[in-house]
Amino acid sequence: MCACRLLRTRSNATVALRLSDFDFDLPRELIALQPAAQRDAGKLLYLPGDGTPIHHAVADLPSLLVPGDVLVFNDTRVIPARLKGRRGEVPVEITLHKREAADTWAAFAKPARRLRVEDRVVFADDFAATVVEKRDAGEVVLRFTATEDALWAALDQHGAMPLPPYIASQRAPDAGDRDRYQTVFARESGAVAAPTAGLHFTDRLLQALDDRGIKRATVTLHVGAGTFLPVKTEDIGAHKMHAEWGRIGDAAAETINAARAAGGRVVAVGTTSLRLLESAADAEGQLMPFDGETDIFITPGYRFKVTDVLMTNFHLPKSTLLMLVSAFCGRERILAAYETAIETGYRFYSYGDACLLERAS
Repeated sequence: MCACRLLRTRSNATVALRLSDFDFDLPRELIALQPAAQRDAGKLLYLPGDGTPIHHAVADLPSLLVPGDVLVFNDTRVIPARLKGRRGEVPVEITLHKREAADTWAAFAKPARRLRVEDRVVFADDFAATVVEKRDAGEVVLRFTATEDALWAALDQHGAMPLPPYIASQRAPDAGDRDRYQTVFARESGAVAAPTAGLHFTDRLLQALDDRGIKRATVTLHVGAGTFLPVKTEDIGAHKMHAEWGRIGDAAAETINAARAAGGRVVAVGTTSLRLLESAADAEGQLMPFDGETDIFITPGYRFKVTDVLMTNFHLPKSTLLMLVSAFCGRERILAAYETAIETGYRFYSYGDACLLERAS
């Protein structure tokens, strides 16, 4: 008998969802290994709350929103978090994923089994770290010998952009990734994966949204490498999400609450913004200032409190993010929309095209 978690649909029918319920076949040629020539030149699949998919371009976004809507952006900045070093004669690859103190980071290590507590990993003559803890699933905690400012400088000099595994396995990071795997509004350093829906925005598109009367608010969620970890259990309820740090300031909360009170919709740019909004909202949808960690795991059956519309890229099969958008739109509808995107040649994943999803009515 399946040990899958039982979930309630909006009709209160009980269904059992398994990992295999979130699978689909994607031709390899539709995985975007490079960004589009221009940030806002991508396709945009619009899925109304009660309709069928409609094909648009990202540049059409202002016309798909209504004056008084508020777009919520994640201003996290991706750091060059991938490092190559040595423990003695053993080569080690490190991907930082969560800052735990000014000089201390949790990281995924390859090969983690070759590292022990108190081992020293050298990345350059003047740049090294000590293993202070080992955790499960290839995770270690490193304490660097550099001060905080020196650590940021060393990462800029010796680190590489942490491209997602499905890109990194096909090509090495290049100079262009320093710019294109970063949003134009990135401000707060600390992410090790980009909030990829934000990669489509340009100053020109932001101005067009302003001219349309679309409001803007900015939050921060430092995306961790755990976003790429596969779900390994058929029972999706047994999956453990890595915690990520986020902040919603007073001004952002006030802007979003005021827009909702005036009848505007809350449009999350990316699943990272959505997860932070849902973590900080009360049961009535009132948004509170927030400063802390969230490990919220949104699956079908979740009742959204504040987010009305989601702009996001196309996600991997069997991923937590595909589960999130399935909760937002309905699993059958989102899989049908993905099928439409595949049939019409949309580009998938971090450097791919986008979709604009209205919450299922």
